[in-house]
Amino acid sequence: MTIDRAAVAALVARPALQRLLAVLDGDGETTWIVGGAVRDVLIGRQVSDVDCATTATPEETMRRAGEAGFRVVPTGIDHGTVTVIVEGTPFEVTSLREDVETDGRRAKVAFGRDFAADARRRDFTMNALYADRTGQVHDFVGGLTDLAARHVRFIGDPGQRIAEDYLRILRFFRFHAAYGSGDIDAAGFTAAVRARSGLDLLSHERLRTEIAKLLGAARALETCRIMIDAGLLQRIFAGVTHDIRLARLVAWEAAFGRRPDPVLRLAALGTDIPEDAARLRDRLRLSNVETRRIHAFAALVERLNGTAGPWSLRDLRALALFFAPEIVAAAFAAAALQADIDTRGRDFLAAVARGEAIVPVFPLSGEEVVAAGVPKGPRVGAVLAAARERWLDEDCPADAAALERILQQAVAAGRAG
Repeated sequence: MTIDRAAVAALVARPALQRLLAVLDGDGETTWIVGGAVRDVLIGRQVSDVDCATTATPEETMRRAGEAGFRVVPTGIDHGTVTVIVEGTPFEVTSLREDVETDGRRAKVAFGRDFAADARRRDFTMNALYADRTGQVHDFVGGLTDLAARHVRFIGDPGQRIAEDYLRILRFFRFHAAYGSGDIDAAGFTAAVRARSGLDLLSHERLRTEIAKLLGAARALETCRIMIDAGLLQRIFAGVTHDIRLARLVAWEAAFGRRPDPVLRLAALGTDIPEDAARLRDRLRLSNVETRRIHAFAALVERLNGTAGPWSLRDLRALALFFAPEIVAAAFAAAALQADIDTRGRDFLAAVARGEAIVPVFPLSGEEVVAAGVPKGPRVGAVLAAARERWLDEDCPADAAALERILQQAVAAGRAG
């Protein structure tokens, strides 16, 4: 591929990086930029984190950085990685290494001084690119050719690379979703399917990280379908997968210019019923907030599938009181129920999707019901629910007089009942 030397030069010229390289690259040691920063700058993607590879041992890296006044954190020193913070910018600096022993989850490494050997131990060719202080790019494994073709390919034998770390199964699909173009690499795919039992050895946290990144990638839908056909996602989720529902959600995001939402995509792909949220939480170590969003999405889809339309603006506002508005809009899209919504309702959901809708919040509370003369107890909730229904029927008024009237009518109806 044609190397954008100006872009590489601009990356290398970053002041904090220049200060780091001035300290680490020289006096018998060589330090180059490696991996994602080189890959991304070559294809015009924004670069945030910059990693470096060095011939220096971790101890030498820390000595030089410390003497220069940089803060040093031994983040992964057993594997040769230290984090050097320069002008507030963190850089991961890893000593050149070779894997001495692996078990599919972790590796024992030996430090070396051979960049080509360091490249051969990495996962994909496009991730084994280096750039030196002059902006020259070094490629030992054909990464430039594969990057130009957007072809995600393992370095060397795919089966061996996967056996070194079974997480590479998921990384293979995730990188295909994020960087791939055309068909998935056949040799890599075959090796990933053959080694699928290795997924059971991975921690839930590592699974969660890769699945979230995959679902947020440009070709998430196509890649998930490949994984479903191979039985991989079902194994990871320990349950159902719905690629059609995911396809509808992806199309909805595209139609309204929304950024991919990995959590909602996971909900569309991996749930049938609300209880599935707990299964995904346990499988992927989801946070409480993520689990609640998935539970709400699944509960709403289940409710929608069991209810006949048409849905009015009033109905949608009622749902929005109990579910986040974006979840209401996403669930209708994933359940393919737009045809059962009236015009005002469709306009409301479209505005929610664009982030333009002002969703009314029910303004009355239990304290106001008690202040209106209803004794504390179950009746308070019943009166509040009746007031909410009247408020929705009247198009969600906000003025104090209307709210007082609605409250008094609900209180009176409660007494009569």
